[in-house]
Amino acid sequence: MPIAVGSKAPDFTLKTMTADGLKDVKLSDQLGKKQVVLLFFPLAFTGVCTQELCDITSGLSQYSGLNAEVYGISVDSPFSQDAWAKQHKIGITLLSDLNKQVTKAYDVLFPMLAGVGDTSARAAFVIGKDGVVKYAEQTPTPKDLPNFTAVKAALAK
Repeated sequence: MPIAVGSKAPDFTLKTMTADGLKDVKLSDQLGKKQVVLLFFPLAFTGVCTQELCDITSGLSQYSGLNAEVYGISVDSPFSQDAWAKQHKIGITLLSDLNKQVTKAYDVLFPMLAGVGDTSARAAFVIGKDGVVKYAEQTPTPKDLPNFTAVKAALAK
């Protein structure tokens, strides 16, 4: 069960790949500036994950119009995330939670996905400028997508 709405969002620092190489992204750097949408997904280069992140990329202006920064988080390395993003033209910032610390902090660990190991579950969180969780959802299965209408409604409040 994901952390509850009304909870203080656990801060984190995760790696992302940029044109200049690896860079740290810290959640608390956004606080006071923008709302944050965290999209946890199981694995890069899988069908449902690719569709989800491509759909979010094509609708990214809807999120920026709501003063929100969107991050995708998985247990993949930043190098595989970068290759995947380039191959599929994914335009959101992907964050590597290779050691699964953030996945565990948000309580969205999915044990033994397809027998290959523990991954992030598919989940969505909206974090307000104040660092408090405004929306939290973990989907029933990795094949189910979050309720993006509810995510946008939480951002609009």
